[in-house]
Amino acid sequence: MINEIYNSLVARSDEEKKIVLPRFFKTGKGQYGEGDKFLGVTVPNVREVAKKFKAVGIEDIETLLHSEWHEMRLCALIILVENSKKSVSKETFDFYLSQTKYINNWDLVDLSAPAIVGKYLLDRNRDILYTMAESDLLWDNRIAMVATLTFIRNNDLDDTYNLSLKMMSHKHDLMHKAIGWMLREAGKRDEERLYNFVMEYKSQMPRTMLRYAIEKFDEEIRKQLLIK
Repeated sequence: MINEIYNSLVARSDEEKKIVLPRFFKTGKGQYGEGDKFLGVTVPNVREVAKKFKAVGIEDIETLLHSEWHEMRLCALIILVENSKKSVSKETFDFYLSQTKYINNWDLVDLSAPAIVGKYLLDRNRDILYTMAESDLLWDNRIAMVATLTFIRNNDLDDTYNLSLKMMSHKHDLMHKAIGWMLREAGKRDEERLYNFVMEYKSQMPRTMLRYAIEKFDEEIRKQLLIK
């Protein structure tokens, strides 16, 4: 089955994407995606393959996740998300959290964290997110933050702000972007709360985080908030 999935992906590969994607996902030495390898398959084409093979078992999904190829890992996560549309089982949730070192680029996190972690925790205790926020693994940190998108969509904003504060001093630009993004989304639900939060903490917020967070405000308000 794994070989079939691999061959299906290869059949949809694009030579130009093989060159472009490694640059886009920062796979050079010392970059966050160092060593990642790409077959050159677009996301829509990976989705096509994932839907074709969504009946595979958890053992095959784990094998896919452990692949050296980015699109194989992406395919595994799309299958998990597809199979969790109605509800996320505890088995899926636990499996996902046991595999976070393989969910090792921002696109893999962003596609799956809200649909699996956020959805599972929607009506449950969320302490695990605060534990993940303290992890030394960047991808644990991003999963914790981006998972709150599901809460935001349900008008539940507290964890987004609490985790933003907890990780505000994070050193990595990928987290500055993720936190700013989630704050921006929270602001769509309650603009006044975001404004007040930014006014209080803008002097502590990395510039990228701040710019992402205030992106939807009117231009004059953005100018005011950018003055530290």
